[in-house]
Amino acid sequence: MGLIRAIRKRNSERILRAVEHAHLIKRYVYLILGVLIYAIAYNLFFLKNNLVFGGVGGISIITKNLVDPTIMILALSILLLIISFFALGKKETLNSLVGSLLFPVFVYLTKNIGDYFVIENDNLLLIALIGGVMVGIGSGMVFKTGFTTGGTDILNQITSKYLKISIGTSMLITDGVIVIIGGFFFGWTRVLYAMIVLYIISLMVDKVVLGISSKKALYITTDKDAEIADYIMTSLNLGVTIIETKGGYTNKRKHMLMSVIPTGDYFKVKEGINEIDENAIIVATDAYQAEGTYGKGRRRY
Repeated sequence: MGLIRAIRKRNSERILRAVEHAHLIKRYVYLILGVLIYAIAYNLFFLKNNLVFGGVGGISIITKNLVDPTIMILALSILLLIISFFALGKKETLNSLVGSLLFPVFVYLTKNIGDYFVIENDNLLLIALIGGVMVGIGSGMVFKTGFTTGGTDILNQITSKYLKISIGTSMLITDGVIVIIGGFFFGWTRVLYAMIVLYIISLMVDKVVLGISSKKALYITTDKDAEIADYIMTSLNLGVTIIETKGGYTNKRKHMLMSVIPTGDYFKVKEGINEIDENAIIVATDAYQAEGTYGKGRRRY
């Protein structure tokens, strides 16, 4: 058993190395473009309008009257990289190294972009929306490559590891504290706009990393599983997976149907299921990257 476990471990490590080295040039191109978009949004929308949305960028906005934002971002990034090396290890630090150093460089190179693209600051809501979309796209491109932009992402990882909380909770705490401090300096109205920015960023990161869902995954619990499966496969030419289940309350064994369908077919599937069994329980979720073929080359999600 020990030998088998060792072989499986080596195979897993080999696969991981292959994944990490695959399309390396493409990954770095996405990393550079993502950080560049992030830096442009920072200078064009957030720095000039005192919108503190978290991260080292948010801290540099708070201290911009004392220290040049580029210098503050660089200093904090280097400090957090050093902390990361001791707290998270060499591998995690290397994943944050390039993004941490590129961000202050691009912030410096794009600091005068507002002279060429003049955007009035009389509509902070529009600025928050567009800025949040750009930062979300940039961050999503970076995360999709397996890298990070460093900064407080490192702090989030450390907090998550040692306090035993999720990364999402850690981000909420870290960015929340920075945003609240920004409220003392620039007013609480801007805190509300910052909350909109953070929400938009989280949405856009998911869309960039996972893609826009054009499919739904349906989980159907019914007493008429054979009829419903036949309806989905025969009438709509869609695939169905039958899963053995056991009721937690009744202890009765049943079949649950799982089917990934195009979003446009959701109405026909749902209404057809209700016609067959009006007591059927349907759980629908977004499905990403559900690809494959069944049978003789026919695509069935």
